[in-house]
Amino acid sequence: MFAVMKTGGKQYKVQSGDVLRVERIAAEAGEKVQFNEILMVGGSVGTPTVDGAAVQAEVIDQIKGEKVIHFVKRRRKHSSKRTKGHRQKLTLVRVTDILENGADKSGVKAAIGTGSAPMAAVEAAAPAKKAPAKKAAAPKAEAPAGADDLKTLSGVGPALEKKLHAAGVTTFAQIAGWNADDIAAMDEKLSFKGRIEREGWVAQAAELAK
Repeated sequence: MFAVMKTGGKQYKVQSGDVLRVERIAAEAGEKVQFNEILMVGGSVGTPTVDGAAVQAEVIDQIKGEKVIHFVKRRRKHSSKRTKGHRQKLTLVRVTDILENGADKSGVKAAIGTGSAPMAAVEAAAPAKKAPAKKAAAPKAEAPAGADDLKTLSGVGPALEKKLHAAGVTTFAQIAGWNADDIAAMDEKLSFKGRIEREGWVAQAAELAK
């Protein structure tokens, strides 16, 4: 006589004397356990299980299954690869008896799983890697004390204002006092290529400095 039993989310067709590897159950080697989820036994088909039916077995040993390699590759802007190995915990049992009825009076303890997590659950339970901390934004450079807003001049933006500050030019009065030699020297120093005269900075600065 054979039976179809369910344990650890899997179904097994068994008969007396069969040796099975099932998801780990809480029992020591040599103990006798009873599987009570019987889907079919003899000519009886369960709805979904057969009332009173059971499969009894003797625990041979607690073992581990073959190593499974789990490889994950993410193809994104920041690609990553991860390889993990897993060996499922199993229990080796030998079927001793198949009961068509009377399972509740047999006195044999029920086979209870230990809740060992399959690979997917192990992956879900793994601690998430911390995202790299974002670099703090560089503090904005502050204008020198007492400096005028040189961006008021025609054609001067934040970047050009920084260059002027770096060259020691911070006020309208300085620019208003430039002569031809000063203008030529600043043109050469900052590669302005005649920009000072084209934009009329000296005249603008003289008005703004009033």
